[in-house]
Amino acid sequence: MQKSNNLNVDYRIDELQTVANQLLKNLKSKTILLYGNMGVGKTTLIKALVKALGSMDDVSSPTYSIVNEYELKDDNIYHFDLYRIKDLDEAYNFGLEDYLNSTHWLIIEWPELIEDIITDDFDCVTLTMNDNLTRNLILK
Repeated sequence: MQKSNNLNVDYRIDELQTVANQLLKNLKSKTILLYGNMGVGKTTLIKALVKALGSMDDVSSPTYSIVNEYELKDDNIYHFDLYRIKDLDEAYNFGLEDYLNSTHWLIIEWPELIEDIITDDFDCVTLTMNDNLTRNLILK
């Protein structure tokens, strides 16, 4: 599959690993901005992505720690949950800029607050819940 950086797929939760693999094949960047309402399955998608990238680490929401690190054979994945960040200064204080300037995988939940400081290549993924309890994933 060629990288098109466009993907729009409805899926059931039992199809999540396939969707994660498909998403990875369509990314143009190692920085993923992940949008979606509370409870739509952002962290669950991240678990599938971390697994698809080859990490054996347990994935959990970094709601209180702000960032979790998962190891890959030759890289790292940094999983951010910015839900509790109040302003851009707080993001700078925990070193977000250093992470953004790295070459590692970055998966950022609730990225709305920091959109203006992300200048490098990134992918936007939006998750929504459909009426029939399937989810919709859009990559732009």
